[in-house]
Order: sequence, then structure tokens, then C-alpha cells
Amino acid sequence: MTKLAVIGAGVMGETVLSGLLHTGWAAEDIVVTARRPERRKQLVERYGVGTTDNVQAAADARIVLIAVKPQDLITVLDEIAPAITPQTTVASLAAGVATDVIEAHLPAGTPVVRVMPNTPAQVAEGIAAVSAGQHAAPDQVGQVAELLAATGQVTILPEKYQDAVTAISGSGPAYVFFIVESMIEAGVHLGLPRHIAAELVVQTVYGSAKLLKETGDHPTVLRERVTSPGGTTAAAIRVLEDHKVRAAFLGAAEAARNRGAELAAAARKSATRDPEARDS
Repeated sequence: MTKLAVIGAGVMGETVLSGLLHTGWAAEDIVVTARRPERRKQLVERYGVGTTDNVQAAADARIVLIAVKPQDLITVLDEIAPAITPQTTVASLAAGVATDVIEAHLPAGTPVVRVMPNTPAQVAEGIAAVSAGQHAAPDQVGQVAELLAATGQVTILPEKYQDAVTAISGSGPAYVFFIVESMIEAGVHLGLPRHIAAELVVQTVYGSAKLLKETGDHPTVLRERVTSPGGTTAAAIRVLEDHKVRAAFLGAAEAARNRGAELAAAARKSATRDPEARDS
């Protein structure tokens, strides 16, 4: 029996895979699946892991990490359900799909853990929020958290917060990249060569994030240290306030949160099978 099956080894699935191998996991303890044969071949050649079909992978693993798109999750769950044993823990990375929906498509009592990672996991600087389903014991949640620790930080929290987490940290890298993109364009508009503008902005964002994390100071305190009264930064901040940038971020986060709720509702609507039917 393998320790871990990664079903749907796309970007995030491969990120977890590479992180685990980097931290000392043995390749023979991991099996991966992918829809396209060329992708499976690529993963085997790159990492030396095993590969098989979804059902066999689930049957042979103690932890099944499902990293498929939300719209594909129910199909995969129905496919692997007959292979799930009482010793299997199922962890889902599908945004917006609640654990009770997942549990309804698996044998009764299956431990399910919901995970919301983010893309900085690709450079071992991600943060993943982990929530337990109704049948997941603390040690099973801890095992999943330990897996995700190979890609950055992990926080364990109640599932009711997951839609908000998706809006803030799951989608958050896109907001940061949008800001970086905008700042680079501003630099070009002010006359800087694009490559110099990009270098200045990327390092500024990276250094500012590191300063924020390592000092532990509130962002308002750090901002005020840069903002001299009547100075250039104060003039810039005034324009951002005039354009209601804070309100725009709040609206963006709410829109992401609401979209997560819509995805959850759609998944719940498609979960038509009676969970009691999984007892046999």
C-alpha cells in the first residue's frame, strides 16, 4: 500500500508532489494519476513516482489527495468510491466544494479533509487552510496538514471560514500580481524601461512582504513610516483613497467569496446520491 495518491496531478498536485519529495518522501510511497497519458509519462520521468488509474490509486493509498477542478470532482468521487476503505483519508483541493457534499459521494464514515492552498506553494511559500469533515479525526487532519507543510505554511480552521479563505489567500496571489502589473505599467508610463520597472516593482513587493512578516508590525505602522506629511507618498496615497481602492478590495473579496458559495451550491445540487447507499 502506498502512503499517498495524488489524483489529478495538475499544477497544484505536482506542487505538493515535488514538495514532499524535496522534504524526504520516497518516490515509491506516492502514486499519481493524470487524464492525459503524456502528462503521466512526464511525471514518472520527472519524479520517479508510480502512476495508475484513479480507482487503483485510491485503493492502494492511505491518503487520497484529489486535485481536480471543482466541476470534475463529483465524477472522480463517484469513480473512486468503491475503492475507498475505512482506513482511507480523502483530502480535496477543489475550491468551493464542502465536505458534506464530498462525503455524500463516498462510503459512509469516510474521513474527508478540505484544503484551500495557493500558488506560492510552487516555491514552498504557500499557505494552505485545512478543515475537517464530520468524520475526520484530529490525527487524520494532522496528517493532511503535515503533507501540505511541504509547500509552505498550514493553518487548521473550521470549514465555515473556507469561502473567506478562498477569497483572501486562495485568490490573493492574483490580486498581488494585478497590483504588480499595474505598478510596472505605471513605471513605463513615467518613462522607465519595462525591464527596469519590473525589477524595481518585484523587489519592492518582495522586500515589503518580508519586512511585514519579519517585523510583525501592523501594515498601517509600516505604511506611515514611508508616508511623510506632504510628501510624494502622501500624494500617491491620497489618489488611491480618492479612487476608493480599499473599498474596491473589499468588493473584490466579497465577489470571490460569493462565487465560492455559488460553486458550493452547484456542487451540492449535483450531489443527488443518498449517502446511506454507500454503507454496503
